Amino acid sequence: MRTNNHDLIGELVDDLQPHRPLTLRRGLATASGSTVLTIGVMALLAGVRPDVAAGHFNPVFLLATGLFLMLGVAATFAVISMSRPQVGNTHGGWIWAAAMAALLPASAAVLGFADRGNAFFQSQPAQGISCLVNGSLLGLIVGGALTVWLRRGAPTSPEQAGLLTGLAAGSIGIFAYSLHCPYDDLYHIGLWHSLAVVASAVAGRIFVPKLIQW
Repeated sequence: MRTNNHDLIGELVDDLQPHRPLTLRRGLATASGSTVLTIGVMALLAGVRPDVAAGHFNPVFLLATGLFLMLGVAATFAVISMSRPQVGNTHGGWIWAAAMAALLPASAAVLGFADRGNAFFQSQPAQGISCLVNGSLLGLIVGGALTVWLRRGAPTSPEQAGLLTGLAAGSIGIFAYSLHCPYDDLYHIGLWHSLAVVASAVAGRIFVPKLIQW
């Protein structure tokens, strides 16, 4: 029996191949590369706003894009950490970033209520739909890279990992498309840009867990 056990173990390990460990540095490099690629694709296909290209930034633009970028970075860091589960490892930092980014739609809602319902028309719906669609599509680059990363790891909560993957993808995607979007008003950004993040997060929660299951 002992010989048979050794033979069985030998058969099980014969086809095993060594794999490089998932390190935080490699994960951040993957995320950074996909983010740069996202911005490059946007610039190539849509172009960067003239004022942004010239280094002239609207304060609302800076605030909004900064919040979306911060949320994208926080969610990305959480996803990378979730692929390498450790005892005592927490992934709650993204919540604070999400709370700060949520001030954009909340502020738009308050101003819209005070404006007696005219906020939707002032949000430039035609351009808003374009931002929603293109921001979500651009987010697929980061979302795809993070999904592949999760498949190589061992996330203990696929549903949360999927949600955060979508959150990171939508945030980075709309950050990139904001460099092209010509509108800086709070109504437009608070509604349509935020919707791109929400839509991506929902899509990530639905589809990513199915893609990272072994």
